[in-house]
Amino acid sequence: MFFTYLRRELRRRRKAALVVASGLALGIALVIVVSSVSSGMEKAQGTVLQSLYGLGTDMTVTKAAAAPGENGGERPRFEFDAQDDDSDEQQSSDLVRVQGFQTLASSTVTEVGEQEGVAQAVGGLSLQVIKVDGQFRQGQFQQDEGAGGQQQGGPGAGQNGGTGQPQGRVEGGGAEFDVDNYSVYGTDVTEPALGPLTSSKITSGRTFKTSETNAKVVVADKSYAKEKELKVGGSVTINSVEYEVIGIATPDSGDAAANLYMPLKQAQTLSDSQDKVTTIYVRASDSQQIDSVKAAIQKNISGTTVTTSADLADTVSGSLSTASDLASDVGRWLSIAVLVAAFLVAGLLTSSAVSRRVREFGTLKALGWKSGRVTRQVVGEAVVNGLVGGVLGIALGLGGAYVVTAISPTLQAEVAATGGGFGGGPGGGGPGGGGQAASKALEVALTAPVSVTTIGTAVGLAVAGGLTAGAFGGWRASRLRPADALRRVE
Repeated sequence: MFFTYLRRELRRRRKAALVVASGLALGIALVIVVSSVSSGMEKAQGTVLQSLYGLGTDMTVTKAAAAPGENGGERPRFEFDAQDDDSDEQQSSDLVRVQGFQTLASSTVTEVGEQEGVAQAVGGLSLQVIKVDGQFRQGQFQQDEGAGGQQQGGPGAGQNGGTGQPQGRVEGGGAEFDVDNYSVYGTDVTEPALGPLTSSKITSGRTFKTSETNAKVVVADKSYAKEKELKVGGSVTINSVEYEVIGIATPDSGDAAANLYMPLKQAQTLSDSQDKVTTIYVRASDSQQIDSVKAAIQKNISGTTVTTSADLADTVSGSLSTASDLASDVGRWLSIAVLVAAFLVAGLLTSSAVSRRVREFGTLKALGWKSGRVTRQVVGEAVVNGLVGGVLGIALGLGGAYVVTAISPTLQAEVAATGGGFGGGPGGGGPGGGGQAASKALEVALTAPVSVTTIGTAVGLAVAGGLTAGAFGGWRASRLRPADALRRVE
């Protein structure tokens, strides 16, 4: 009897039911879209951060950047001897120096790895190479015509240039140099699962073998390899040392962490930084204990700066940060406001519908229906309306999320790569600033993934909306008396 009456009443009052369901659908759809976009923002931020420090890294350990003039932080200097004007010999000089941070002893990697809650710790060395290549020719002295006769002047002859010195000018000569600034990262090849290289895929050639701890081999970033026309099997020379290109790496998103990757020992030798690292990449044994692991490292290993992915996320700026703030703040409160309004409207419409059904409910009570039965009937109708609204809302929400994903708007993120960050990008630091790396701009496409949890939340909201509307109407229906029906009889 309950379901028969319920079906009949919903058919008879389709317009009113559709209005209630539509209001709930709008609120639920907005909740789904905002939730999915927020998830997309989190995913985009994660992509940005992974492009900087690689997969699996929970935090890094570094020292603060060196002040100018300390520990190699001075501006670079190059010295070239002038060549004869007719010489075609090319002159070249490479300056290899540590980029961005002061160095830590390699033993610090072991100390970090022994801290409670640390599952893995791997050291790396970030370098900057400034290569100057070109020619510096000396000029030729050209004596002025007729100047030779003035060199023998008597007393007072110096006033007209007769000083005994040849008179003339220097012609020709000059300098023409090309400056190439690129980054090199020394990676621990025995621990390939951690570090910046994990954020790139080897699309040509191969990656490092665990036995190549001191081999003269490099993996080149795809963009840099294209710019310099590097290919697998070819070679690149750094500071007069030739390295074989064994692979080409393509970053999953954004820019690569370095232009060239090489074994850590080779990077240490190249920069005269034996047993030194600039960054220690740490993976925690429990992702819920990252803060406690950070505190333990800072307490037990003095002079270090520990930066978690959450810390670095706070430095993200640009359109990604702005959109994330809008989605998390404005979007959340807008969703709540629309949802509350939808619940109230549904409740008021249900209560109003009960008012128009006074004769019906009064007659039912006169026939023996209890107040509880009448209330259950009203609540049942409202819950069905809520479920219909939930289905419509889920459909609208999924459609909105699909549109966002299909459009995939590109957002820009700027991450400061200074101080205690996760390392600078290719060529970071500039020719003159060994201690500071410029902020790194990345572009990432926004998606709107919809999770099962979001769908479950939508269903819960639909039921809650129906119950809220039913509570309004049920309370009104329970107060009706059979006599009220007689007053409405015409």
